[in-house]
Amino acid sequence: MPLMPKRVKYRKLQKGNTKGKAKKGCTLFFGDYGLQSLQPGRLTNNQIEAARVAIMHHLKSKGKMWIRIFPDRPFTKKPAETRMGKGKGDVSGWESIIKPGRILFEISGVSSDVALEALRLASYKLPINTKMIVREEI
Repeated sequence: MPLMPKRVKYRKLQKGNTKGKAKKGCTLFFGDYGLQSLQPGRLTNNQIEAARVAIMHHLKSKGKMWIRIFPDRPFTKKPAETRMGKGKGDVSGWESIIKPGRILFEISGVSSDVALEALRLASYKLPINTKMIVREEI
């Protein structure tokens, strides 16, 4: 079942903007290793799911993973070969607005090389540039 909200207040939304840096979700909260975005963009539910599958496939059943983003905004699309006008298209899917600095995924309970390799595989599935971060030991 794809990631999507149970219900929303408005069926169709405007695109909005992706300017600025992320104000929240910028630090590791749950895990020891994370995947952080370096540029703004929009991630669809299919892209998030593909990255999740890549991480879980590499971790097998060891460790724990958290998804720190949720696709709660609908995006619309007009059918192919449709003339201009006639209103906004139907809802095609769900997306999450990503700003630079946002943590996308977190992992804990595995060794560093396994976790970083899983995050590297997940980064290939995403359309934005990312970097892997490690919790600083105090």
